[in-house]
Amino acid sequence: MVTSFVILILGFAALVWSADRFVYGAAALAKNFGVPTLIVGLTVVAMGSSAPEMMVSASAALAGKTDTAVGNAVGSNITNILLVLGITALLRPLTVSSMTLKREMPLVLLVSVAAWYIFSDNYFSFAEGVALIIGFVVFIAGLVIISIRAKNQADDPFVSEACDDVPDNVPTKSALFWLVIGMVLLPISSHFLVGSAVDIAKFFGLSDLVIGLTIIAIGTSLPELAACIAGVLKNEDDLALGNIVGSNIFNILAVLPLAGIINPSIIDPSAANRDALIMIAATIALIAMSLSFRGTRRINRVEGGLLLVAFLVYQGYIFNQVA
Repeated sequence: MVTSFVILILGFAALVWSADRFVYGAAALAKNFGVPTLIVGLTVVAMGSSAPEMMVSASAALAGKTDTAVGNAVGSNITNILLVLGITALLRPLTVSSMTLKREMPLVLLVSVAAWYIFSDNYFSFAEGVALIIGFVVFIAGLVIISIRAKNQADDPFVSEACDDVPDNVPTKSALFWLVIGMVLLPISSHFLVGSAVDIAKFFGLSDLVIGLTIIAIGTSLPELAACIAGVLKNEDDLALGNIVGSNIFNILAVLPLAGIINPSIIDPSAANRDALIMIAATIALIAMSLSFRGTRRINRVEGGLLLVAFLVYQGYIFNQVA
């Protein structure tokens, strides 16, 4: 069992590092080939923090662990809001001023409800997975089109901060090198991570869904936590919050469908009856804390503390049910 824990930790470390290198190489290569910085910033860079979830969910589904893949996607969304945002707001209150984020937040709620609806019959089908992927393509296309057409896009803090994160003046050979390194290490690290997590789950009597909702979800949310902390330290509040909002949309529309497409199967009823409802409640809390129709809005330390407490209560509740 000690070996499984060591492999799990090393797997998480390799997964996060390789995801960062993959995004760095892909973003630099895209810019070198003439893709506008705005598009690279809002797609490749914004999607980067969800790369670990995508690899882990694909690996889990290939191993026949659809519940683990589902738990990873849903658990990551819950963790992003309750844990990551909670810790970030405790460090420093977040000012929300980006119209791009305010436009996307209702979409987070919409796709969360869609996920609950998919889970409600306790079966995740191939067609449902394809439908989510189509939704993801439409979302990306709409995001880019709206951002390009917006007259005040340069004044939107989230857009400008996302563009600032695009690597500049990176030689094409170097970009290709890191892209390949990321592409090779991502599936390898996710394979070992899922394998060790399954071993740990069996040892402690945890279900596939619970292991995805807890250990794996927290581990794959580490990039979001790092990005948010870095964002607030650089006074880039909208980019920090944008990492959470964007990641949650990507998790439902790009990560979750991998489970249904690769391994359509019956799923644990708790996904619909408990976890999807918690995800929706957390999303509503995020919207309530973030949106203001009278100008800017701050997510303060008290609200951050409440989110963190809610996360601890949720994790305790899950493990108490297992026990």
